[in-house]
Amino acid sequence: MLSLTGKIFGLLALLTSDVSFAAVIQLTPQDDLQLALDRSQAGDILILGKGEYRGNFILRQSIELAAQEGAVIDAGGKGHALQIEAENSYVHDLRIVNWGEDLTNQDAGILLATSAMGSRIEYNSLYGGGFGVWVDATQAAKISNNRIRGKLELRASDRGNGIHLFNVTQALIEGNEVWETRDGIYIDTSNKNKLIDNYLHDLRYGVHYMYAYNNLLKGNLTENTRTGYALMQSKYLTVLNNRSVNDVNYGILMNYITNSTLRNNEIRGIQNRHNPHMQKTGTRAARRAGLEGKALFIYNSLFNEFTDNRFSDSDIGIHLTAASEDNTLKGNAFVNNKTQVKYVSTRTQDWAGNYWSDYLGWDMNGDGIGDIKYEPNDSVDRLLWKFPTAKLLLNSPAIETLRWVQRQFPVLKGPGVIDSQPLMVERPQIPVKMVAIDEGNSPSTQVQAGEE
Repeated sequence: MLSLTGKIFGLLALLTSDVSFAAVIQLTPQDDLQLALDRSQAGDILILGKGEYRGNFILRQSIELAAQEGAVIDAGGKGHALQIEAENSYVHDLRIVNWGEDLTNQDAGILLATSAMGSRIEYNSLYGGGFGVWVDATQAAKISNNRIRGKLELRASDRGNGIHLFNVTQALIEGNEVWETRDGIYIDTSNKNKLIDNYLHDLRYGVHYMYAYNNLLKGNLTENTRTGYALMQSKYLTVLNNRSVNDVNYGILMNYITNSTLRNNEIRGIQNRHNPHMQKTGTRAARRAGLEGKALFIYNSLFNEFTDNRFSDSDIGIHLTAASEDNTLKGNAFVNNKTQVKYVSTRTQDWAGNYWSDYLGWDMNGDGIGDIKYEPNDSVDRLLWKFPTAKLLLNSPAIETLRWVQRQFPVLKGPGVIDSQPLMVERPQIPVKMVAIDEGNSPSTQVQAGEE
């Protein structure tokens, strides 16, 4: 009979007979980092010691690359600082600076190649003028808890995006902070990805979607951007629990968006004002020109659902144009906006069941619904929107006469927005607890409401 010690050694021999243990390799700036990367084996752990590692590096093995405090990868102002080509790579706790600024060449602090599927980029700090992290048709990547900063001395149009997804599926972008790049997170021709709990500030666009289907955007915060969430040319987006605070042009911009759900988002303080982080050219008045101050702008977007969102303290609460019809709005709150609704069309829209802070009706039966409908705009408003120069006559007898005629003869009213069942009290926002993204190319939302 074998002794206990003999049994243990026999078991260890069996377990290790066909398995090679991963090596932990400690490097210093005096070592050749690229040579160490090339000689590494799958599963190895390479740790960069304190100091500068100058050059452009390529990771071709499925390894873990990390760094101690004080270690810096400096790309010398050209190309990609780190290019990852191996699947299931894990890169974390690196500080990367000074990569290239050639946007045509897609220079990036970290480039995830198509072959790097399943790789993780976590807890890194990046500072540079080109793209922060470029994900090039990489599937199932995870990019989380990174801090990415652009070069403010460059014009906004000359900076790369913080995180750029191109032709990507099943990516998770979570917990990152991005600022002073061009756009925070740019999603191009990418489907079934999740953007969760990112903080995006001092940018052109916080989040920018183009040609994307079945994406989840949840729990993000944009602040001091030109536009918080630019949703363009996309379908089946699920936009939940996001916030836009003190952005200047639009909180949420929807351009050719269909079959999407926006629920429980808070858009606050979207106003036309000077933003020091915008392109520093021209006079202050020129930089302010064209800023809209709209909490929600809907352009040529159909069949979308807006539920339990809050739009407040903005120049305009919601602006619809270019045949943006057949959308459902219910349970939303429009609070203290200078203009609650701007809408010009040939068709009346009834948004039944929203709260309006400037509603002056009453509730005689106490059912929580106003007894008279809410109408945010009259025909004079629509006339002034169509012909802005007519504002010169705003307080003239002619304009007052038009408003008097409209009140006396309601049949002369033009089409616009009404709420036939306005809420007397604003509903509290309840965070959305669970979201499942369907694999099919169809409306993808399965939502349960409840406190998180």
